[in-house]
Amino acid sequence: MNESSSVGGLANQLRGELNRYSPGGKLPSSRALVERFRVSPVTVSRALAQLSAEGLVVTRPGAGAFRAQPRAAAEPAGDTSWQEVALSADAATELVPRTVDASGVLVSLAAPPPGVIEFNGGYLHPSLQPERAMGAALSRAGRRPGVWGRPPVEGLAELREWFARGIGGAVTAAEVLVTAGGQSALTTALRALAPPGAPVLVESPTYPGMLAIARAAGLRPVPVPVDADGVKPALLADAFKATGARVFVCQPLFQNPTGAVLAPERRGEVLRIAREAGAFVVEDDFVRRLVHEDAGPLPRPLAAEDPDGVVVHVGSLTKATSPSFRVGALAARGPVLERLRAIQVVDTFFVSRPLQGAALELVGSPAWPRHLRAVAAELKTRRDTMTTALRLKLPELSLPHIPSGGYHLWLRLPDGTDDSALVAGALRAGVAVTPGRPYFSAEPPAAHLRLSFAAVAGTEEITEGVRRLRAACDEVLG
Repeated sequence: MNESSSVGGLANQLRGELNRYSPGGKLPSSRALVERFRVSPVTVSRALAQLSAEGLVVTRPGAGAFRAQPRAAAEPAGDTSWQEVALSADAATELVPRTVDASGVLVSLAAPPPGVIEFNGGYLHPSLQPERAMGAALSRAGRRPGVWGRPPVEGLAELREWFARGIGGAVTAAEVLVTAGGQSALTTALRALAPPGAPVLVESPTYPGMLAIARAAGLRPVPVPVDADGVKPALLADAFKATGARVFVCQPLFQNPTGAVLAPERRGEVLRIAREAGAFVVEDDFVRRLVHEDAGPLPRPLAAEDPDGVVVHVGSLTKATSPSFRVGALAARGPVLERLRAIQVVDTFFVSRPLQGAALELVGSPAWPRHLRAVAAELKTRRDTMTTALRLKLPELSLPHIPSGGYHLWLRLPDGTDDSALVAGALRAGVAVTPGRPYFSAEPPAAHLRLSFAAVAGTEEITEGVRRLRAACDEVLG
C-alpha cells in the first residue's frame, strides 16, 4: 500500500471512531496509533492533519490531538436576489456587455464520473506527468536560501533567461515576465492591449478559454477562419480593415483545436499585415513542448522573427508538466512591456518564489529532456491508436488533419448532426467528449467534436473509448 492510500485509510478509520470521544476529548497518542495500526509516524501525522483540515480534530503541539467542538448550527440563508439587478445594471451602460462564461473551460477541467473514459481532458494523464522529477525539483527549491522571500515582480532572473532562450531570436530576459500559467498571461495581454468594447480578432475555431477571457473583459471577438495551414492572411487583412481591431490572437503551432501549423509562407504575411494595421499579434505558444516523436524540426516562435514589437508571446510549462504546475511567461518589447508588467503586478503581485524555483530546478535537471522525449513517443503512439480506431470504427466522422503535436484530434461530424446530443449520448455510453460549438465565436460552419488522447490511462482506454463512441453514434445518428 502506498503512502497516500495509507493516510486515507487511517483517516477513514479514525473518522469512524471519533464518536467514542466527547468534544474536547483526547485521542490516543501518535505512538499508540503507530503501534495499533502498524503504520509509520508520518502516516499518523498526515492522517491527523487531514482530520484537522476537515474541522474534526484539533492538534496541540506537545499535548496531542483532541476531538473538535461541534460546529454551530448554520445561520439561515439571506436574500441575494438583489444581485440580479446590480449585476445586470452594469451591462446597460457597456458598449459590449461583459459575460463571464466558464463552460467552455470547465469541459477540460472537470473530472468525469467514475468509469467514464476521459476524451475531454486538457492535460497529461498522471502517468505521463513528471511527478517524481517535479517533487524532487520542489524539494531542492525548498532548500534554496531565501526561498520564501519576495521574488522580483518580473520573475526570477534565471527563469526569465531560460524562457528567453526558448523563444530565441533577439528576445532577452529583460523582455520576459514570469506568469502564473498561460491563462493568466493571456488575461494580462488582452487587458493591456484592448480597451473594453474593442474588437479583437481571433482564429476560427479557437480555444474557448481565450474567448471567455475576451468576453469577460468586455471585448468583441471577431472570427478569422483557419485551414490546414493556419489563419488565412487575406481574410486577416480584411478583418483588420473592416473592424479597426488592434489585436489578433493566434496559435501558430498545433492550433487548438485544429492542430494546424501556420505555413512558412504565411508567417511573414501575418506579421506584415498586423504591422500595417498598427496592431499586436498575441502568440499563444501553448504546446511547443508537446511535440510528437515524428514531428521533425519545429518552426521558431513568431516572436523570434519580429524585431518591431508586433508580437506579444505567451508560453507555459503547464501543459508539459501538470495542471498544478502553473508557471508561464509573457514576452514583449517596447512600451507595451511596461503596461503588461503594471497590469500583472496589480492583478497578482508576483508568482510564488518556491514554484519559480521548482521550475528552474526542473528544467535544469537531466530528468527534463528525458521526460519530453518520453512524452513525445507516447503522444505519437496514442495519436496513432486513436486515428486508427476512428477510421475503423467511425469512418463517417471526418478527420481532415492529423497533427504532429498537441494532445487532441478535431473531427467534423456528418451534416445535420447535433453535437450536443452526441456529447450527451457519449456520456451515457461511458465516454466524455468535447463539443465543437464553444470553439467558435460566431455560427460554426458544421458540427465538430474534439477528442483528447492525453488524459486517458493508455492505448487500451483509447480503443475502448472509441468503441463506446461508436455506440453513442449508433444511438444518436441512427
